[in-house]
Amino acid sequence: MSFLTHLECPRCLKHYAANEVHNLCACGSTLFARYDLKRARLTPPVPKSRAPDLWRYREVLPVENDGSIISLGEGFTPLFHARRLGDRLGLPNLYLKDESQNPTGSFKARGMAVAVSKAHELGIRRLAAPSAGNAGGALAAYSAKAGMEATIFMPEGTPLANRLECALHGAKTTLVAGSIKECGRVMRESLAGGDWFDLSTLREPYRLEGKKTMAYEVFEQLDGRLPDAMIYPTGGGTGLIGMWKAFDEMQELGWIGERRPRMFSVQAQGCAPMVRAFATGTEVAEEWKNPATLASGLRVPAAIGDFLILRAVRSSRGAALAVSDADMLRAVREIAETEGLITSPEGGATLVALKKLLADGFLGGHESVVLFLTATGYKYTEALEQLV
Repeated sequence: MSFLTHLECPRCLKHYAANEVHNLCACGSTLFARYDLKRARLTPPVPKSRAPDLWRYREVLPVENDGSIISLGEGFTPLFHARRLGDRLGLPNLYLKDESQNPTGSFKARGMAVAVSKAHELGIRRLAAPSAGNAGGALAAYSAKAGMEATIFMPEGTPLANRLECALHGAKTTLVAGSIKECGRVMRESLAGGDWFDLSTLREPYRLEGKKTMAYEVFEQLDGRLPDAMIYPTGGGTGLIGMWKAFDEMQELGWIGERRPRMFSVQAQGCAPMVRAFATGTEVAEEWKNPATLASGLRVPAAIGDFLILRAVRSSRGAALAVSDADMLRAVREIAETEGLITSPEGGATLVALKKLLADGFLGGHESVVLFLTATGYKYTEALEQLV
């Protein structure tokens, strides 16, 4: 059962009822789901009798009735010890979290599974979101499973595989000139006055809850410990924010102490608002004008959770850094050649960032490091064709 108690704004700390439909806080911030963790008593190790999916952490997920869960088997993706790649880098404790093995081929399945399930429980039947690709496909899949209606607004340059995925699941898809930011604007104008619920990144509380389960899984998969560093490709940043939230929950549950992994946020050189804000010391990230990168998941010019991303990176003694598209693609090939995984350009970006961190002395080589390979490369054939 869920031990959800209320929703809370991480900026102004205002509370909202958990059994009501909410998007943002009145102050404009995203909302966090909060739980009675003392009553939850979720202790490691999680019982082996539980299914190997993200719903094994049922007590700290927001869906209250089992009958409301819409699942395709998402979560508990493999954490591979990357020995060959680690040997090349002089990093014996390197791990790859392979999110491509989620049902829709990316980590977006986690967030959409929980968000669609909670929407279903709250009586919502029509869902909408802007998407640069994988989130739209995941929304379409889970909406189809639930018998709900979905409409998705995508940039014109969205990879064909993502567009086909939405169409095959029966979602209405509209292509928009410009970035995901323009998609969000067009969506809100087009659906104004209707009974659509906005599932945009961090504009509702529950996609974050699905993404946070990556942290719980890594802890289990590393036999009851967290790594020294996590390197995460950051567009909207839901996964990074979610995992940072999970660490606080895990501490209150008694799983861990005060130590946290160092969090490293990776963006593309052609769209790096977090990197710029980190470098200048600001608490919010100004919109990046004319974003350009072949990594569609990183083509996010402004993130509503910017202050939360920057807070996590700074609090953990991490950093935000940008990498080039060309280097991302070379890293995709290197991961494939050494570890047998064909990841997306966003996944390749994490390896480029790791090399920079080692070269610059941010990491010394003795640490345990997890790279998040957030999606399969098979959806990016147009981009990866440059490698052959």
